[in-house]
Amino acid sequence: MGVTKTPETGLDEKAIVAAAESALADIARVKVEIGKVIFGQESVVEQTMLAMLSGGHALLVGVPGLAKTKLVATLGTVLGLASSRIQFTPDLMPSDILGSEVMDQDENGKRSFRFVPGPIFAQLLMADEINRASPRTQSALLQAMQEYHVTVAGQRNDLPKPFHVLATQNPLEQEGTYPLPEAQLDRFLLQVDVHYPELAAERQILLETTGIAEAQASEAISSARLQQIQTLIRQMPVSERVLDAILSLVRSARPGNGNSSTDKHVAWGPGPRAGQAMMLCARARALYEGRLAPSVDDVLALAEPVLQHRMALTFAARAEGMSVRDVIASLVKQAGG
Repeated sequence: MGVTKTPETGLDEKAIVAAAESALADIARVKVEIGKVIFGQESVVEQTMLAMLSGGHALLVGVPGLAKTKLVATLGTVLGLASSRIQFTPDLMPSDILGSEVMDQDENGKRSFRFVPGPIFAQLLMADEINRASPRTQSALLQAMQEYHVTVAGQRNDLPKPFHVLATQNPLEQEGTYPLPEAQLDRFLLQVDVHYPELAAERQILLETTGIAEAQASEAISSARLQQIQTLIRQMPVSERVLDAILSLVRSARPGNGNSSTDKHVAWGPGPRAGQAMMLCARARALYEGRLAPSVDDVLALAEPVLQHRMALTFAARAEGMSVRDVIASLVKQAGG
């Protein structure tokens, strides 16, 4: 009897099943450790984890005090990643992120330049309040987030592997913030909206965080193991039905593709990166929930975090009080119907 192999990768299906079962046990340990310090916010934790498992970056958006920074710090600990944090401020310069060259002089008086790496040289970069820095400083992350290296003084400097940026952001309507450029938003795999906690979760927060001892998370997996799980996710098969659902949803969000509502309300829509993000995150969501292949339901569930930061409404739509989420909800309803 022959061994069944997946058409996408040519890998032994039994080997993938065994690898997935092992990954599920590791993911379960990660959930337990995160749950020790982050109460409630299940969807926020899940979506941020999906971005990490998919090998990408995530933008966490919410008002202050909702444990965005604490979640990022906890993930660094639990996933065994070397982490660094940058507090973005209006006076932050690109060299404060990337690093700079300094002049050294040896005992013979010979001078030479030496590159001093900045905090971006970490496996997990916490970009705290990223929209408080100027566009010039924000753009310092563009090359790193896409190409996984930075160029300083004409020299290429590779970043550690894996490399993830988890950025936090206050709502743009607050004073003293700068909207992120569209090119940088597109580099975030997901935009994760962080809302106020439910009553039961907020009660637990008050009880657990105001005593003498506070719970601490510990490492559940190593960075090398995280990379193995990321590779496994890319090997998971995706059916033609799911692929068609991704293409249909992403293309329906672009003006000029036959959707009258989109043509009326959307100024510009998502590019191919949205489809790539959907493919990876749908696989990651399936594995996160204990399944070996993604379904159309995974695609629909991920529509908002994948698409909302890759679309812009027309002036008329904004004047009518519409939001990008309203448009996406309508597209999901059409796709699901």
